[in-house]
Amino acid sequence: MKTTTEKKLYVLWFLLAIVLIVLDQWTKWLATNHLDYGHPNAILPVLNFTLLHNTGAAFSFLSDAGGWQRWFFTGISIVVSLVLVVWLLRLKADQKWLAASLSLILSGAIGNLIDRVLLGYVVDFISVHWNHHFFPAFNVADSAITVGAGMMLLDVFLNPHHHGNEPQTESK
Repeated sequence: MKTTTEKKLYVLWFLLAIVLIVLDQWTKWLATNHLDYGHPNAILPVLNFTLLHNTGAAFSFLSDAGGWQRWFFTGISIVVSLVLVVWLLRLKADQKWLAASLSLILSGAIGNLIDRVLLGYVVDFISVHWNHHFFPAFNVADSAITVGAGMMLLDVFLNPHHHGNEPQTESK
């Protein structure tokens, strides 16, 4: 049975995910309505806002696969989102860092899932570059996934007891 504190924390983590999903969708709406497709708008010497549509996965993987990838990545996003929700619900109250990381990843997965289902592609608009070397365009959802994954990796090292990775002691 979950304590009242744990229930309140679940609400907090899901609210975080909802806020990030709304932020992601709002920024994609702004990009779609205020940027011309493929036309870079310089923000900083290393940052452009450029509206792009990604029919593939990360780094446009399988973007030219002919259409089947939309439903493939939609299915993966649904499964991953469900796994993340169940994982979040099984966490203990002291696993705040891990819960925050899962909330970020969940928000990103759902943010990009919404695009795939409604549009058939993911709206990307953040373009980072150095001289003529461009990192693949991304969005708020991608950023949330990346930060969440980094936080999760950090949690594995900082809190190994949360992951069943107790340091081994030598027995004599």
